[in-house]
Amino acid sequence: MWALYLRDLRLAFRAGSGALTGVIFFLAVIATIPFGVGPDLNLLARIGPAILWIGALLSCLLGLDRLFQADREDGSLDLLVLEADRHMPALTVLVKCLAHWTASVLPLVVASPLLGLFMNMPAAGIGATTLTLLVGTPAIAFIGAAGAAVAVALPRGGVLISVLVLPLAIPVLIFGVSASYGAVNDPEPFLPPFLILAALTLFSAVVGPVAAAVALKYGTD
Repeated sequence: MWALYLRDLRLAFRAGSGALTGVIFFLAVIATIPFGVGPDLNLLARIGPAILWIGALLSCLLGLDRLFQADREDGSLDLLVLEADRHMPALTVLVKCLAHWTASVLPLVVASPLLGLFMNMPAAGIGATTLTLLVGTPAIAFIGAAGAAVAVALPRGGVLISVLVLPLAIPVLIFGVSASYGAVNDPEPFLPPFLILAALTLFSAVVGPVAAAVALKYGTD
């Protein structure tokens, strides 16, 4: 499993465009918001956590089509499915999801404090939003693995993946934004929505790889 994780990381960094495309798209989403809502700094600070989360969610969806597509094109996906049948297929998918998150989504989390400053967010809001992105974005990768596995055999499955994954990722978005707002708005709590967000990630880490493994098994038959 460790060798598979390192292999996917090397392939992602060798391709070079995955993480960079996600960060550029994330930056483009955040940079266009002030042009739409105006130069009101108080308004930007108020909607900043929601905008960061929406940008991160869309950026995560952008790269999900590459999760299994490259392996299918070079024939290694069939070998991975056959090898996984002898062990735990869901574990193989889980490792690939973690490698995808590390290479493509973690740079978005690292870039979010800088973009929070761009949105005039307070320090507490930036820290809380970054923490919720760190905890919540793996859930999007795990949920997206099931959609990517269903659409891997399609020639242009990127749009289908977004249609399948986006409704399932809405709870992650809701509790991530709620926890971020709770850190800066005194009456609103931070810990309850944050714990629910962590629970969603743990739940997705179990259900998502299992569903993706089943889809890959029947999709490669």
